[in-house]
Amino acid sequence: MSSPVMAKQGLTSQEPDAHEASSSTGPTRALFDFLDLRAQFAAIRGETLQAVSRVLESQLFILGNEVRLFEQECATYLGARHAVACASGSDALLLSLMALGIGPGDEVITSPFTFVATAGSIARLGATPVFVDIDPETFNIDVSKIEAAITRQTRAIMPVHLFGLSTGMNRIVGLAKSKKLAVIEDAAQAIGARYRQASAGTIGDFGCFSFFPSKNLGGAGDGGLITTEDPTLAERLRVLRVHGSKKKYHHEILGMNSRLDALQAAILRVKIKHLANWTAGRQQRAQRYRDLFEAASLGAKVRVPQTPSAEYVHVYNQFTIRCSDRDELRGFLATRGIPSEIYYPLCLHLQPAFAYLSYRAGELPESEAASREVLSLPVYPELTDVQQDAVVEAISAFYQSTN
Repeated sequence: MSSPVMAKQGLTSQEPDAHEASSSTGPTRALFDFLDLRAQFAAIRGETLQAVSRVLESQLFILGNEVRLFEQECATYLGARHAVACASGSDALLLSLMALGIGPGDEVITSPFTFVATAGSIARLGATPVFVDIDPETFNIDVSKIEAAITRQTRAIMPVHLFGLSTGMNRIVGLAKSKKLAVIEDAAQAIGARYRQASAGTIGDFGCFSFFPSKNLGGAGDGGLITTEDPTLAERLRVLRVHGSKKKYHHEILGMNSRLDALQAAILRVKIKHLANWTAGRQQRAQRYRDLFEAASLGAKVRVPQTPSAEYVHVYNQFTIRCSDRDELRGFLATRGIPSEIYYPLCLHLQPAFAYLSYRAGELPESEAASREVLSLPVYPELTDVQQDAVVEAISAFYQSTN
């Protein structure tokens, strides 16, 4: 059952790429949306409808010029040499692994604290996800623990830039080069994030992005993109996304159907022009949250997300706090009409789908602690001061009531 907030957005917790871990609880209707997509649309309504009309008039719906131009615009925005659009962020991960020929007998190192598609893409090809615990400050993979997880079967490292914050990529890339491993960046939540002046998704061999509606750059449905600096890999991705075919009905390799629709590309072409301003709005909202929490003196109860250093640019796909009594707090917020989300309530290594890997509870303690303590608060450019005040005041009221 979807929550009132998610239903109002047209999203449900069953969407395969939703990154919606759970829905708002409690009988009280939310005072405002966890993510207000209607407000975003209202500001670009004319441009968007014109773009959709352009595609409908052309009657060219699959790949084509709209997709080609969007790929060029994404490559320019990200500073990437090649950008290859596909049907979803999940497919972007899968196609990247396929382009490397990864399959049964291979291992790929990744994080257990992420959406299921990250490890699912590895498992679907018959390869083995190898989970490495996270850094409790960033929620990203603990780079210092990766080398110990490398075996003779390791073929790639798949870091996740979670919540809009890049992983420290220099050590990962350096380690990968020394061990002759590929690096596939899961940047589904991190378009526009930067590390040492480079865009997240352009530092490894592949960068994988999602355009699910809840993302900072979201379409009107599913969509994805892969970036790479290697022209040979880019061409292989283009072949793989159309059933392994360069020439119609001639198939050099086994691929899949993973094409971005022209309608989605046209909408995303409108939105990408606004992305820099929307990102700045998210960053401003995040800083205002930090100021409000500091003024409320909740430091002992609530830890707010911080950028590790000036080397990082955070884009806040989520504003995720760590807090004591998380589930009780969330229930209290729901009674006040304050929406919230949990990303993610159960780590991947403990999910039934990965039980065959034989991980045990307690084996990855930082990830498991995060799953018990994280709570994401509304953060988007259209969020108002009044709404932010209401969020922090409600959190403060909860902790005052429990003292």
